[in-house]
Amino acid sequence: VYDATAKIPSGLLNGNINQFGDFNLCLNADGQYCLAYIDIKLAETDYHALVTAHTLMHSHHAFKSTLDDPGHRVPRFSSVHWAVCVPKSCTPKDVEKSIVNVAESLSAGTGLKANVKVVPEMCQIASDGRLPNSTLFVGALFLLLLGTIVLATAYEFFTNVQQPKLLLAFSLVKNGKKLFSVSVPEDDISSLHGIRCLNAIMLYVAHKSMALFFNPYTNRTIMTETLGRPWTVVARAASLYTDPFIMMSGLLTSYSLGKQYLQTKSINVPKEVTSRILRLIPTLGGLILFCTFILPHLGSGPQWPLVVNHHAELCKQYWWRNILFIHNYFGFKNMCLTHTHHIGIDTQLFLVSPILIYLIYKWPKQGFFTLLTISILSTILRFYTVYVRQLNLYVYFGNSVAQMFNTADYSYILPTHRATVYIMGIILGYILRQWGRNVNLKKGHLTLGWFIALCMLYQSLVQPSKMGDRAYVYDRIDAANYSAFAPITWCIFFSWVIFTSHTGNGGFLSQMASWKGFQITTRLSYTFYLTQFPVFFFNVGRVRHSDYYHFQMLLDVKETLAVVIASIVLTLAIEMPFQNLRTLLFKKQKTTVKTSVKSAKILAKVN
Repeated sequence: VYDATAKIPSGLLNGNINQFGDFNLCLNADGQYCLAYIDIKLAETDYHALVTAHTLMHSHHAFKSTLDDPGHRVPRFSSVHWAVCVPKSCTPKDVEKSIVNVAESLSAGTGLKANVKVVPEMCQIASDGRLPNSTLFVGALFLLLLGTIVLATAYEFFTNVQQPKLLLAFSLVKNGKKLFSVSVPEDDISSLHGIRCLNAIMLYVAHKSMALFFNPYTNRTIMTETLGRPWTVVARAASLYTDPFIMMSGLLTSYSLGKQYLQTKSINVPKEVTSRILRLIPTLGGLILFCTFILPHLGSGPQWPLVVNHHAELCKQYWWRNILFIHNYFGFKNMCLTHTHHIGIDTQLFLVSPILIYLIYKWPKQGFFTLLTISILSTILRFYTVYVRQLNLYVYFGNSVAQMFNTADYSYILPTHRATVYIMGIILGYILRQWGRNVNLKKGHLTLGWFIALCMLYQSLVQPSKMGDRAYVYDRIDAANYSAFAPITWCIFFSWVIFTSHTGNGGFLSQMASWKGFQITTRLSYTFYLTQFPVFFFNVGRVRHSDYYHFQMLLDVKETLAVVIASIVLTLAIEMPFQNLRTLLFKKQKTTVKTSVKSAKILAKVN
């Protein structure tokens, strides 16, 4: 067990302070592996060399954390992660006391003080290999689903018969053709697909950069120096990349329901709400079941209990919040699958959208005034909350974990704070529906439009990049301005691209965004978003030793390929089959209604 315990390494001043020992050796020796968290504080001192050494050991404090911060979603960057292998009879408190005694003897007279925390869930012993009944039951459900897919696929492939439709909803032949089709629907807004793909990629890179900070590196200080430059705005502005998704959701809802209103002078709200819920819940539910009951048994490692098992335990308690789409109101700390907060926000905004869309189509002037008022109030709310609570949606250098969680809880995951861009989408959808595709803009108008759009792009990305610099000091005015206005300027740029593309005034950029191949990425966008963090945390949890950081880790080809494959599997196995069932359900209802109307007319004639 002593050999499996971590030892003081070389390269401490290069950030090589997280030591995982030998995980496999400890468990194979029938020992208990504990990953302790140690917070090394520096007393007030004029000794510059000690201050510098402390800063270098903690990699310039790229993130600031305490032992009490949640570590399952954002890493406790300030804490030393130190592995000890002890007999099974030792309790976490025993381990904690032993480490405190050693730390006090080593730090005596140095001006350093070590606070130690050993969490019971981070102490592991070798598994007996037995699976709980809940895992066996969920596994049986997935096997049943797999069997249905195989049966449906074989039936369609060998018979080429399109009945029964209920079974063929699960066919890989049918769903594969639909997924990889590049045909453009008749009333499609083609540029949305390229914009969605671009923001999905940028959001993926931002999420991946955060996942990297969970891992130990022999050159972590160099890593933070590399990432402590203004150009890292690409990864630090993660919140910004979700705004176009919310804006496009409002656009598509307005565009679709607007067409329905123009044809029937009404909006079938129950049908629209039911359709949306049936589209989202099967895929989300399938992922929750997998991450809660299956994933925890597919691997192991020093941080596996933190980034995999902890999420599973949260989902066992709070899965119902996700299914009801209210999980974003309960904070990040106790949220099942934290990255799914976006689904809750979007659904809640969707639920109020029929009223807003009805207003703007029924009474355009009053409707526009109402939408504008809500947008302004939402913007003011973001500015006020961020300023008063000293939050920041931009992940600046030196950001504290507590501030990140507070920013999420009090602003980022609340629909009242995200309503501005959703309403921008509703207005844009109204304009596109009313103006149509044939709008001729003069060259001067196009030039002015593109100039303003590029200024908005600059304001969104380049201007706030100073907050990513290592020398930056938090300023609540910077944070409030960014929170209030960056989502607006970012979405104005994409709104202009969408408008010019749809009305036939777009140039090369619009043509790129409208490429037919992006039809496929759009169909995968939902599952691509859902599967990336489970894949990230699966890999983080299995890391057993320190690695040498290099920039290419941000674009790990194997991991990216794994996310793409996982999203394709989830799309073909759950999302598309249940979409087919939803379509069949609504077709049956429509047929029933038509039959009832026809029968009523016949009876009326007879009478």
